[in-house]
Amino acid sequence: MAKGKTIYSCTECGATSSKWQGQCPGCEAWNTLVETVAEADTPATRRFAALAGTARVQTLSEIEAREEDRLPTGVGEFDRALGGGLVAGGVVLIGGDPGIGKSTLLLQALAALSAASPVLYVSGEESGQQIALRARRLALDTRQLKLLAEINLEKILAALQAERPHVAVIDSIQTLWSEQLGSAPGSVAQVRECAAQLTRLAKQSGTTVILVGHVTKEGALAGPRVLEHIVDTVLYFEGDTHSSFRLIRAVKNRYGAVNEIGVFAMTDRGLKGVSNPSAMFLSQHGQNVPGSCVLVTQEGTRPLLVEVQALVDQAHGNPRRLTVGLDAQRLAMLLAVLHRHAGILCFDQDVFVNAVGGVRIGEPAADLAVLLSIVSSLKNKALPEKLIVFGEVGLAGEIRPAPRGQERLKEAAKLGFTRALIPEANKPRQPVAGMEIIAVRRVEEAFQKLRELE
Repeated sequence: MAKGKTIYSCTECGATSSKWQGQCPGCEAWNTLVETVAEADTPATRRFAALAGTARVQTLSEIEAREEDRLPTGVGEFDRALGGGLVAGGVVLIGGDPGIGKSTLLLQALAALSAASPVLYVSGEESGQQIALRARRLALDTRQLKLLAEINLEKILAALQAERPHVAVIDSIQTLWSEQLGSAPGSVAQVRECAAQLTRLAKQSGTTVILVGHVTKEGALAGPRVLEHIVDTVLYFEGDTHSSFRLIRAVKNRYGAVNEIGVFAMTDRGLKGVSNPSAMFLSQHGQNVPGSCVLVTQEGTRPLLVEVQALVDQAHGNPRRLTVGLDAQRLAMLLAVLHRHAGILCFDQDVFVNAVGGVRIGEPAADLAVLLSIVSSLKNKALPEKLIVFGEVGLAGEIRPAPRGQERLKEAAKLGFTRALIPEANKPRQPVAGMEIIAVRRVEEAFQKLRELE
């Protein structure tokens, strides 16, 4: 029997090469080419036909736009991350580290949905007995929840067409394989083909399909990048597996806001939504401590209070710069701004910055809180009590406004904070009840205002 021809495919973009090389010729990523079996040249089949016939050209104003109806999953924080619930015919891709709770959350959601809608759970990684044991441990009502343990794509498509569920979960996309292809499950070609066929079925039948995806060691979704382009919504599970708290973040959503998050606590009865997530990101100190500053960050439409902690210590050798939950490159820039515009030197100090609770902060509005926590630790002097901070710091030393400043202030006032150090442009026109507003324009002015409060 003749040996099948092999090619090398990029796991990031799907580009192919006839021989192995260190750098992908398509996306120029390093060490991403893996050996796969080349697919035979076959004539085009009906599986590549368009979803609809050729449409006439029309102006956009002629098309009637309407809001998509939402199907609540019964898990409030999951619905928040989705933008209000599931959409008929939508395709959701959810990824996260192994053991973080993806299958648990989806089993809970399907159990709640099964009471009113037909659902189907397709498992390619676990047997029916394993899933039944998990459902029993979580005390879920699964009398109407249908299960299929299968990895063959054609059999799964046939089951979906026969059962016609409103919601179907595929756990996971990397375990599926199609008879049309000769490569192994999890290969670039198989993942791309299976995702495309499932998306096609979802759009034709109106079934909402939720795909579970594996992640790489860097935390990105494994497989070709086109996988994220095909689907309508991409969700990431975040959090430390050693902690009981989990975050689910939307990084792409055609039906809602991106960067929306849902916050959960892992219990012996599964994942439970956290009604007041700000409380879990704030440390409970008996008294004010140096190096601690409370930031009001915005995650989608939800303002969150997060404690930023800094530790500045004498360096022995080359100074270290380490961040957890924040951008390390931005920390280096902020230290340069602190030296140039506030005259505070840290070139001979180790600087460690941490966002409490395992949350990851990507917005630049955390800049001012990071600077204040660093200076507080360096001088070993605590910041004023009940103070919250937010604002972006520019290279010229100016403090730029943050979006949705009014919502941030209201959230802080609701949790008992009485002072806010914010950018001048975010100063509210109407006073916030119980909140003293300290508006500043530059970094040096911010430190001057703090000295006046001491």
